[in-house]
Amino acid sequence: MAGTEATLYEVKDGAAWITLNRPENRNALSAVLVNELYEHLKEANEDTEARCIIITGTGPAFCAGADLKSPPGQSIEGTKRSVPYPDVLTTIQDSPKPVIAAVNGAAFAGGLGLVGASDIVITAEDVQFSFSEVRIGVIPAVISVVCLPKLGVHHGMKLFVTGERFTGAQAVDMGFAHRAVPGDKLIAAVNEEIDMIRRGGPNAVVECKKLVRQVSALSREEGFALTTEWSGRMFRSEEGAEGMAAFREKRDASWIKS
Repeated sequence: MAGTEATLYEVKDGAAWITLNRPENRNALSAVLVNELYEHLKEANEDTEARCIIITGTGPAFCAGADLKSPPGQSIEGTKRSVPYPDVLTTIQDSPKPVIAAVNGAAFAGGLGLVGASDIVITAEDVQFSFSEVRIGVIPAVISVVCLPKLGVHHGMKLFVTGERFTGAQAVDMGFAHRAVPGDKLIAAVNEEIDMIRRGGPNAVVECKKLVRQVSALSREEGFALTTEWSGRMFRSEEGAEGMAAFREKRDASWIKS
């Protein structure tokens, strides 16, 4: 496992694991951590051994949000960092590979941006979430871009204006997370997701992520026009031919490794 001061990076069993590694300050979003996270995301995108990307944390927290103990100008909304936080969130959403947030502990404020931007969210059921910005006189401005599409106005309004805490299990009920499991089952649950992703065609998984992002922003007519051509192209692809042949022959497709 490659280590740095603030993050860890490891590829195993077809997944790139990026671990926030500042447990002493609850993995707060310091300039160093944000920069390293961004570099590891780029590395994972280019890593041919990684079919998907996992973001998790060490210690009792997933991510406590902005590092409020940083020097002036170095907070999450600061301008003196080399990588703006929106670039990290955009890189997660635009990654060709599925990004899974494995929420091991508390996720507050800006840390919820990583949850909102991720494609799949698996959380320990009793961890605490909070859009806590209002409690210190600010707002969850940047992260609202990736969190509100999941929460909607109904839940977003209440959580933003109150800063109240909610659990991983409640996050599932609100549509903000996909699965909530006992803390000691989190890694096993994430590995189940990784295995399911690995069973899909590599190119098909990439195209599915594009499909969800693009079609959800189109009108019905635009969607049908785009997807009719898209579907034909996928059925004519080499990967599509192999997948259909494997189905007919009742065998694993060639991309499935034992």
